[in-house]
Amino acid sequence: MSRIRSSQEWEVRASTLARKTTNPIRQIVEHLQVEPNPEKELIALSIGDPTTFGNLNPPDQLLQAVRESIELHKSRGYAPSKGHYEARVAVAKYSAHQGEVSPEDVILTSGCSHAIEMVITAIADCGQNILIPRPGFSIYQTLSEGFGIKTKYYNLLPNEHWKIDLDDLESQIDDDTVAIVINNPSNPCGSVYDKEHLYEILEIASRNKVPIIADEIYEHFVFAGRQFTPISSISKDVPVLTCSGLTKRFLVPGWRMGWVVIHDRNDVLGKEIRLALSNLSMRILGPSALIQTALPAILECTPQSFFDEVLLFIETQAKLAYKELRVAPGLRPIEPQGAMYMMIEIKMALFPEFKDECQFVESLVAEQSVFCLPGQCFEYPNYMRIVLTVPEDKLREACQRITIFCKEHVIGEKRKEIETNDIVNNVEVICDDITNVL
Repeated sequence: MSRIRSSQEWEVRASTLARKTTNPIRQIVEHLQVEPNPEKELIALSIGDPTTFGNLNPPDQLLQAVRESIELHKSRGYAPSKGHYEARVAVAKYSAHQGEVSPEDVILTSGCSHAIEMVITAIADCGQNILIPRPGFSIYQTLSEGFGIKTKYYNLLPNEHWKIDLDDLESQIDDDTVAIVINNPSNPCGSVYDKEHLYEILEIASRNKVPIIADEIYEHFVFAGRQFTPISSISKDVPVLTCSGLTKRFLVPGWRMGWVVIHDRNDVLGKEIRLALSNLSMRILGPSALIQTALPAILECTPQSFFDEVLLFIETQAKLAYKELRVAPGLRPIEPQGAMYMMIEIKMALFPEFKDECQFVESLVAEQSVFCLPGQCFEYPNYMRIVLTVPEDKLREACQRITIFCKEHVIGEKRKEIETNDIVNNVEVICDDITNVL
Protein backbone atom coordinates (compact mmCIF):
# COMPACT_ATOMS: atom_id res chain seq x y z
CA MET A 1 0.00 0.00 0.00
CA SER A 2 1.39 3.39 -0.99
CA ARG A 3 2.18 5.95 1.66
CA ILE A 4 0.09 9.14 1.75
CA ARG A 5 1.92 12.37 2.51
CA SER A 6 1.07 14.03 5.80
CA SER A 7 0.10 17.35 4.23
CA GLN A 8 -3.61 17.56 3.42
CA GLU A 9 -3.34 20.79 1.42
CA TRP A 10 -1.73 21.65 -1.89
CA GLU A 11 1.65 23.28 -1.34
CA VAL A 12 3.60 23.88 -4.53
CA ARG A 13 6.37 26.42 -4.02
CA ALA A 14 8.84 28.08 -6.34
CA SER A 15 12.44 27.00 -6.02
CA THR A 16 15.03 29.09 -4.22
CA LEU A 17 16.80 29.62 -7.55
CA ALA A 18 13.63 30.99 -9.16
CA ARG A 19 12.72 33.20 -6.19
CA LYS A 20 16.18 34.74 -5.97
CA THR A 21 16.54 35.39 -9.69
CA THR A 22 15.60 38.92 -10.71
CA ASN A 23 16.22 41.26 -13.62
CA PRO A 24 16.94 44.79 -12.35
CA ILE A 25 16.05 46.36 -15.69
CA ARG A 26 12.67 44.63 -15.76
CA GLN A 27 12.01 45.52 -12.13
CA ILE A 28 12.67 49.19 -12.73
CA VAL A 29 11.01 49.52 -16.14
CA GLU A 30 7.86 47.67 -15.07
CA HIS A 31 7.36 50.14 -12.23
CA LEU A 32 7.74 53.17 -14.47
CA GLN A 33 4.61 55.03 -15.52
CA VAL A 34 5.46 55.03 -19.21
CA GLU A 35 2.29 56.04 -21.05
CA PRO A 36 3.49 57.89 -24.17
CA ASN A 37 1.97 61.08 -25.49
CA PRO A 38 -0.71 59.82 -27.93
CA GLU A 39 -0.07 62.78 -30.23
CA LYS A 40 3.54 61.71 -30.86
CA GLU A 41 5.00 58.49 -32.15
CA LEU A 42 6.91 56.62 -29.44
CA ILE A 43 10.63 56.47 -30.11
CA ALA A 44 12.20 53.80 -27.92
CA LEU A 45 15.87 54.52 -27.35
CA SER A 46 15.88 51.83 -24.68
CA ILE A 47 16.10 48.50 -26.50
CA GLY A 48 19.54 47.01 -27.05
CA ASP A 49 18.39 44.93 -30.00
CA PRO A 50 19.92 46.22 -33.26
CA THR A 51 17.17 44.55 -35.30
CA THR A 52 14.23 46.32 -33.62
CA PHE A 53 13.62 49.03 -36.23
CA GLY A 54 14.43 46.89 -39.26
CA ASN A 55 17.05 49.30 -40.59
CA LEU A 56 20.00 47.02 -39.80
CA ASN A 57 20.02 43.57 -41.37
CA PRO A 58 22.56 40.77 -41.83
CA PRO A 59 24.07 40.24 -45.29
CA ASP A 60 22.72 37.63 -47.68
CA GLN A 61 25.86 35.48 -47.30
CA LEU A 62 24.92 34.89 -43.68
CA LEU A 63 21.30 34.08 -44.48
CA GLN A 64 22.37 31.78 -47.31
CA ALA A 65 24.55 29.82 -44.93
CA VAL A 66 21.49 29.02 -42.82
CA ARG A 67 19.38 28.20 -45.90
CA GLU A 68 21.97 25.64 -46.93
CA SER A 69 22.20 24.32 -43.38
CA ILE A 70 18.50 23.43 -43.45
CA GLU A 71 19.14 20.89 -46.21
CA LEU A 72 21.78 19.02 -44.22
CA HIS A 73 20.77 16.00 -42.18
CA LYS A 74 23.34 16.97 -39.56
CA SER A 75 21.45 20.17 -38.72
CA ARG A 76 18.34 18.30 -37.54
CA GLY A 77 19.70 16.15 -34.75
CA TYR A 78 21.29 16.68 -31.37
CA ALA A 79 24.80 18.08 -31.45
CA PRO A 80 27.51 17.27 -28.92
CA SER A 81 26.86 19.33 -25.78
CA LYS A 82 30.00 21.44 -26.34
CA GLY A 83 29.09 21.92 -30.01
CA HIS A 84 29.90 20.33 -33.34
CA TYR A 85 33.64 20.00 -33.82
CA GLU A 86 33.59 21.83 -37.16
CA ALA A 87 31.79 24.76 -35.56
CA ARG A 88 34.30 24.91 -32.71
CA VAL A 89 37.14 24.85 -35.24
CA ALA A 90 35.53 27.83 -36.96
CA VAL A 91 35.19 29.76 -33.69
CA ALA A 92 38.81 28.98 -32.77
CA LYS A 93 39.95 30.37 -36.12
CA TYR A 94 37.67 33.42 -35.78
CA SER A 95 39.03 34.06 -32.25
CA ALA A 96 42.71 33.93 -33.22
CA HIS A 97 43.04 37.65 -32.40
CA GLN A 98 42.49 36.71 -28.75
CA GLY A 99 45.64 34.57 -28.64
CA GLU A 100 46.35 30.97 -29.49
CA VAL A 101 43.05 29.07 -29.52
CA SER A 102 42.32 25.42 -30.28
CA PRO A 103 38.88 23.82 -30.79
CA GLU A 104 39.30 22.20 -27.35
CA ASP A 105 39.30 25.71 -25.85
CA VAL A 106 35.85 26.47 -27.32
CA ILE A 107 32.40 25.64 -25.95
CA LEU A 108 29.34 26.73 -27.91
CA THR A 109 26.46 28.26 -25.97
CA SER A 110 22.94 29.53 -26.45
CA GLY A 111 23.93 33.16 -26.86
CA CYS A 112 26.49 35.22 -24.98
CA SER A 113 24.33 35.47 -21.87
CA HIS A 114 24.39 31.68 -21.61
CA ALA A 115 28.18 31.78 -22.01
CA ILE A 116 28.39 34.24 -19.12
CA GLU A 117 26.12 32.08 -16.95
CA MET A 118 28.26 29.03 -17.66
CA VAL A 119 31.55 30.65 -16.70
CA ILE A 120 30.10 32.25 -13.57
CA THR A 121 28.53 29.04 -12.32
CA ALA A 122 31.61 27.00 -13.29
CA ILE A 123 33.92 29.16 -11.24
CA ALA A 124 31.80 30.41 -8.31
CA ASP A 125 29.97 28.74 -5.44
CA CYS A 126 27.19 30.01 -3.19
CA GLY A 127 28.64 32.64 -0.85
CA GLN A 128 31.54 33.55 -3.11
CA ASN A 129 31.58 36.74 -5.15
CA ILE A 130 32.45 38.15 -8.55
CA LEU A 131 33.35 41.77 -9.25
CA ILE A 132 31.26 43.60 -11.84
CA PRO A 133 31.39 47.15 -13.27
CA ARG A 134 29.26 50.09 -12.15
CA PRO A 135 27.65 51.24 -14.36
CA GLY A 136 27.26 47.83 -15.92
CA PHE A 137 24.76 45.58 -17.60
CA SER A 138 22.45 43.83 -15.13
CA ILE A 139 22.83 40.34 -16.65
CA TYR A 140 25.77 39.53 -14.35
CA GLN A 141 23.62 40.07 -11.26
CA THR A 142 20.65 38.23 -12.77
CA LEU A 143 22.74 35.16 -13.56
CA SER A 144 24.51 35.10 -10.18
CA GLU A 145 22.11 35.89 -7.40
CA GLY A 146 19.78 32.92 -7.92
CA PHE A 147 22.72 30.61 -7.13
CA GLY A 148 23.66 32.59 -4.04
CA ILE A 149 26.72 34.05 -5.79
CA LYS A 150 27.29 37.62 -4.67
CA THR A 151 28.07 40.53 -6.98
CA LYS A 152 30.33 43.34 -5.79
CA TYR A 153 30.68 46.52 -7.80
CA TYR A 154 33.78 48.38 -8.86
CA ASN A 155 33.39 51.92 -10.15
CA LEU A 156 34.00 53.32 -13.62
CA LEU A 157 35.10 56.92 -14.13
CA PRO A 158 32.77 58.97 -16.37
CA ASN A 159 35.24 61.83 -16.71
CA GLU A 160 37.91 59.44 -18.03
CA HIS A 161 35.81 57.77 -20.74
CA TRP A 162 34.59 55.21 -18.21
CA LYS A 163 37.99 53.73 -17.38
CA ILE A 164 38.03 51.50 -14.32
CA ASP A 165 38.81 53.10 -10.97
CA LEU A 166 41.75 50.78 -10.32
CA ASP A 167 42.03 51.56 -6.61
CA ASP A 168 38.36 50.85 -6.12
CA LEU A 169 38.63 47.62 -8.13
CA GLU A 170 41.43 46.28 -5.98
CA SER A 171 39.72 47.36 -2.76
CA GLN A 172 36.71 45.15 -3.60
CA ILE A 173 38.78 41.96 -3.80
CA ASP A 174 38.55 39.68 -0.77
CA ASP A 175 39.13 36.03 0.08
CA ASP A 176 35.79 35.06 -1.50
CA THR A 177 36.39 36.81 -4.83
CA VAL A 178 36.66 34.25 -7.64
CA ALA A 179 36.52 36.40 -10.81
CA ILE A 180 36.56 39.93 -12.20
CA VAL A 181 34.13 40.69 -15.02
CA ILE A 182 35.54 43.04 -17.66
CA ASN A 183 33.06 44.28 -20.27
CA ASN A 184 34.99 45.81 -23.15
CA PRO A 185 33.67 47.46 -25.32
CA SER A 186 31.05 48.40 -22.77
CA ASN A 187 27.32 48.25 -22.43
CA PRO A 188 26.02 50.76 -21.30
CA CYS A 189 28.99 53.13 -21.57
CA GLY A 190 30.27 52.68 -25.11
CA SER A 191 33.84 52.80 -23.79
CA VAL A 192 36.81 51.01 -25.35
CA TYR A 193 39.87 50.37 -23.19
CA ASP A 194 43.31 50.95 -24.60
CA LYS A 195 46.10 48.43 -24.17
CA GLU A 196 47.76 50.36 -21.34
CA HIS A 197 44.59 50.29 -19.23
CA LEU A 198 44.12 46.58 -19.88
CA TYR A 199 47.67 45.96 -18.63
CA GLU A 200 46.78 47.84 -15.43
CA ILE A 201 43.74 45.62 -14.93
CA LEU A 202 45.77 42.47 -15.54
CA GLU A 203 48.38 43.59 -13.03
CA ILE A 204 45.72 43.78 -10.31
CA ALA A 205 44.27 40.40 -11.29
CA SER A 206 47.73 38.82 -11.33
CA ARG A 207 48.76 40.30 -7.99
CA ASN A 208 45.58 39.01 -6.34
CA LYS A 209 45.42 35.72 -8.26
CA VAL A 210 41.91 36.33 -9.58
CA PRO A 211 40.79 35.10 -13.05
CA ILE A 212 39.02 37.37 -15.51
CA ILE A 213 35.68 36.84 -17.23
CA ALA A 214 35.85 38.91 -20.41
CA ASP A 215 32.46 39.90 -21.83
CA GLU A 216 33.52 40.84 -25.36
CA ILE A 217 30.22 40.52 -27.21
CA TYR A 218 30.98 43.95 -28.73
CA GLU A 219 34.46 42.93 -29.91
CA HIS A 220 35.52 44.91 -33.00
CA PHE A 221 32.71 47.45 -32.34
CA VAL A 222 35.12 50.39 -32.09
CA PHE A 223 34.99 53.80 -33.71
CA ALA A 224 37.66 55.59 -35.73
CA GLY A 225 40.82 56.33 -33.77
CA ARG A 226 40.30 53.46 -31.33
CA GLN A 227 41.57 49.90 -31.43
CA PHE A 228 40.04 46.83 -29.82
CA THR A 229 42.48 44.70 -27.83
CA PRO A 230 41.20 41.41 -26.40
CA ILE A 231 42.42 41.26 -22.82
CA SER A 232 43.36 37.60 -23.30
CA SER A 233 45.80 38.53 -26.07
CA ILE A 234 48.08 40.42 -23.66
CA SER A 235 47.65 38.32 -20.52
CA LYS A 236 50.83 36.53 -19.48
CA ASP A 237 49.62 34.61 -16.46
CA VAL A 238 46.00 35.60 -15.67
CA PRO A 239 43.50 33.04 -17.01
CA VAL A 240 40.74 34.62 -19.08
CA LEU A 241 37.35 33.14 -19.94
CA THR A 242 36.12 35.09 -22.95
CA CYS A 243 32.40 35.24 -23.79
CA SER A 244 31.21 36.35 -27.21
CA GLY A 245 28.90 35.34 -30.06
CA LEU A 246 27.00 36.34 -33.18
CA THR A 247 24.42 38.50 -31.42
CA LYS A 248 25.55 42.08 -31.99
CA ARG A 249 28.26 42.12 -34.66
CA PHE A 250 26.29 39.85 -37.01
CA LEU A 251 22.87 41.38 -36.16
CA VAL A 252 21.18 38.09 -35.27
CA PRO A 253 20.42 38.17 -31.51
CA GLY A 254 17.45 35.84 -31.95
CA TRP A 255 19.63 33.03 -33.28
CA ARG A 256 21.12 32.56 -29.80
CA MET A 257 24.61 31.53 -30.82
CA GLY A 258 27.45 32.30 -28.44
CA TRP A 259 30.62 30.73 -27.13
CA VAL A 260 33.17 30.54 -24.35
CA VAL A 261 36.87 30.59 -25.23
CA ILE A 262 39.23 29.37 -22.50
CA HIS A 263 42.59 31.14 -22.29
CA ASP A 264 44.81 29.48 -19.70
CA ARG A 265 48.43 29.63 -20.84
CA ASN A 266 49.92 28.53 -17.50
CA ASP A 267 47.31 25.87 -16.78
CA VAL A 268 46.03 27.78 -13.74
CA LEU A 269 42.47 26.58 -14.24
CA GLY A 270 43.57 22.99 -14.83
CA LYS A 271 41.28 20.18 -15.84
CA GLU A 272 38.70 20.95 -13.17
CA ILE A 273 37.31 24.17 -14.70
CA ARG A 274 37.35 22.70 -18.20
CA LEU A 275 35.44 19.69 -16.90
CA ALA A 276 33.04 21.99 -15.04
CA LEU A 277 32.25 23.88 -18.24
CA SER A 278 31.82 20.61 -20.11
CA ASN A 279 29.44 19.37 -17.41
CA LEU A 280 27.40 22.56 -17.53
CA SER A 281 27.12 22.36 -21.31
CA MET A 282 25.14 19.15 -20.83
CA ARG A 283 22.31 20.98 -19.08
CA ILE A 284 20.71 22.07 -22.37
CA LEU A 285 22.60 19.76 -24.78
CA GLY A 286 24.14 22.66 -26.69
CA PRO A 287 22.71 25.48 -28.82
CA SER A 288 20.77 25.17 -32.08
CA ALA A 289 22.28 22.53 -34.36
CA LEU A 290 20.90 24.41 -37.35
CA ILE A 291 22.97 27.53 -36.59
CA GLN A 292 25.95 25.44 -35.51
CA THR A 293 26.02 23.75 -38.90
CA ALA A 294 25.95 27.12 -40.64
CA LEU A 295 28.52 28.67 -38.30
CA PRO A 296 31.70 27.90 -40.30
CA ALA A 297 30.24 29.58 -43.40
CA ILE A 298 28.88 32.49 -41.36
CA LEU A 299 32.25 33.25 -39.77
CA GLU A 300 34.24 32.77 -42.96
CA CYS A 301 31.98 34.26 -45.64
CA THR A 302 30.50 37.38 -44.03
CA PRO A 303 32.25 40.22 -45.91
CA GLN A 304 34.27 42.83 -44.04
CA SER A 305 32.38 45.50 -45.96
CA PHE A 306 29.22 44.54 -44.05
CA PHE A 307 30.91 45.11 -40.69
CA ASP A 308 32.43 48.38 -41.91
CA GLU A 309 29.07 49.75 -43.07
CA VAL A 310 27.30 48.88 -39.82
CA LEU A 311 30.06 50.36 -37.71
CA LEU A 312 30.18 53.56 -39.78
CA PHE A 313 26.42 53.96 -39.38
CA ILE A 314 26.57 53.57 -35.59
CA GLU A 315 29.56 55.91 -35.26
CA THR A 316 27.72 58.51 -37.34
CA GLN A 317 24.70 58.10 -35.07
CA ALA A 318 26.89 58.56 -32.01
CA LYS A 319 28.25 61.84 -33.38
CA LEU A 320 24.73 63.00 -34.24
CA ALA A 321 23.35 62.25 -30.77
CA TYR A 322 26.35 63.82 -29.05
CA LYS A 323 26.09 67.00 -31.12
CA GLU A 324 22.34 67.31 -30.54
CA LEU A 325 22.30 66.52 -26.82
CA ARG A 326 25.33 68.53 -25.73
CA VAL A 327 23.21 71.68 -26.21
CA ALA A 328 20.29 70.27 -24.19
CA PRO A 329 20.25 72.24 -20.93
CA GLY A 330 20.93 70.12 -17.86
CA LEU A 331 22.37 67.16 -19.79
CA ARG A 332 25.95 66.02 -20.29
CA PRO A 333 26.32 63.29 -22.90
CA ILE A 334 29.55 61.30 -22.76
CA GLU A 335 30.74 60.57 -26.27
CA PRO A 336 31.12 56.81 -26.83
CA GLN A 337 34.15 55.15 -28.38
CA GLY A 338 32.38 51.99 -29.55
CA ALA A 339 29.51 49.52 -28.94
CA MET A 340 25.94 50.80 -29.55
CA TYR A 341 25.14 53.05 -26.58
CA MET A 342 25.63 56.44 -25.00
CA MET A 343 25.36 57.38 -21.34
CA ILE A 344 24.00 60.84 -20.55
CA GLU A 345 24.31 62.60 -17.23
CA ILE A 346 21.16 64.33 -16.00
CA LYS A 347 22.10 67.23 -13.74
CA MET A 348 19.19 66.60 -11.40
CA ALA A 349 19.80 69.80 -9.41
CA LEU A 350 18.62 71.69 -12.49
CA PHE A 351 15.37 69.66 -12.57
CA PRO A 352 14.11 69.97 -8.97
CA GLU A 353 10.58 68.86 -9.82
CA PHE A 354 11.85 65.30 -10.37
CA LYS A 355 13.06 63.29 -7.38
CA ASP A 356 15.30 61.09 -9.53
CA GLU A 357 16.10 60.16 -13.12
CA CYS A 358 13.27 57.61 -13.17
CA GLN A 359 10.72 60.40 -12.77
CA PHE A 360 12.62 62.39 -15.40
CA VAL A 361 12.33 59.47 -17.83
CA GLU A 362 8.65 58.95 -17.01
CA SER A 363 7.81 62.57 -17.78
CA LEU A 364 9.92 62.47 -20.93
CA VAL A 365 7.80 59.57 -22.16
CA ALA A 366 4.51 61.20 -21.13
CA GLU A 367 5.30 64.53 -22.80
CA GLN A 368 7.62 63.74 -25.69
CA SER A 369 7.12 59.97 -26.29
CA VAL A 370 10.85 59.26 -26.04
CA PHE A 371 11.87 56.34 -23.84
CA CYS A 372 15.41 56.07 -22.47
CA LEU A 373 16.62 53.63 -19.83
CA PRO A 374 17.19 55.25 -16.43
CA GLY A 375 20.64 54.87 -14.92
CA GLN A 376 19.32 52.86 -11.98
CA CYS A 377 19.03 49.94 -14.43
CA PHE A 378 22.84 49.95 -14.40
CA GLU A 379 23.33 50.81 -10.72
CA TYR A 380 24.11 54.38 -11.77
CA PRO A 381 21.53 57.02 -10.79
CA ASN A 382 21.34 60.49 -12.37
CA TYR A 383 22.16 59.10 -15.82
CA MET A 384 20.21 57.58 -18.68
CA ARG A 385 21.24 55.34 -21.58
CA ILE A 386 20.24 55.62 -25.21
CA VAL A 387 20.82 53.17 -28.06
CA LEU A 388 22.33 54.35 -31.32
CA THR A 389 20.99 51.76 -33.75
CA VAL A 390 17.68 53.51 -34.51
CA PRO A 391 17.19 55.11 -37.95
CA GLU A 392 18.80 58.53 -38.37
CA ASP A 393 15.55 60.46 -38.68
CA LYS A 394 14.14 58.89 -35.52
CA LEU A 395 17.32 59.53 -33.54
CA ARG A 396 17.43 63.17 -34.65
CA GLU A 397 13.75 63.63 -33.81
CA ALA A 398 14.23 61.96 -30.40
CA CYS A 399 17.20 64.19 -29.53
CA GLN A 400 15.27 67.31 -30.52
CA ARG A 401 12.33 66.24 -28.36
CA ILE A 402 14.68 65.58 -25.42
CA THR A 403 16.15 69.07 -25.83
CA ILE A 404 12.67 70.64 -25.87
CA PHE A 405 11.76 68.69 -22.74
CA CYS A 406 14.88 69.90 -20.95
CA LYS A 407 14.24 73.53 -21.92
CA GLU A 408 10.71 73.29 -20.54
CA HIS A 409 11.70 71.74 -17.22
CA VAL A 410 15.11 73.15 -16.37
CA ILE A 411 15.28 75.38 -13.27
CA GLY A 412 14.13 79.04 -13.60
CA GLU A 413 17.39 81.00 -13.84
CA LYS A 414 18.83 78.52 -16.28
CA ARG A 415 15.68 78.77 -18.39
CA LYS A 416 16.00 82.55 -18.60
CA GLU A 417 19.58 82.15 -19.78
CA ILE A 418 18.44 79.68 -22.44
CA GLU A 419 15.63 81.97 -23.63
CA THR A 420 18.08 84.88 -23.85
CA ASN A 421 20.51 82.78 -25.85
CA ASP A 422 17.67 81.70 -28.17
CA ILE A 423 16.75 85.36 -28.79
CA VAL A 424 20.37 86.25 -29.49
CA ASN A 425 20.71 83.32 -31.85
CA ASN A 426 17.53 84.27 -33.68
CA VAL A 427 18.74 87.87 -34.05
CA GLU A 428 22.06 86.61 -35.42
CA VAL A 429 20.23 84.45 -37.95
CA ILE A 430 18.03 87.39 -39.04
CA CYS A 431 21.09 89.63 -39.41
CA ASP A 432 22.83 86.97 -41.46
CA ASP A 433 19.76 86.69 -43.71
CA ILE A 434 19.62 90.49 -44.21
CA THR A 435 23.34 90.57 -44.98
CA ASN A 436 22.94 87.81 -47.53
CA VAL A 437 20.06 89.69 -49.23
CA LEU A 438 22.03 92.91 -49.38
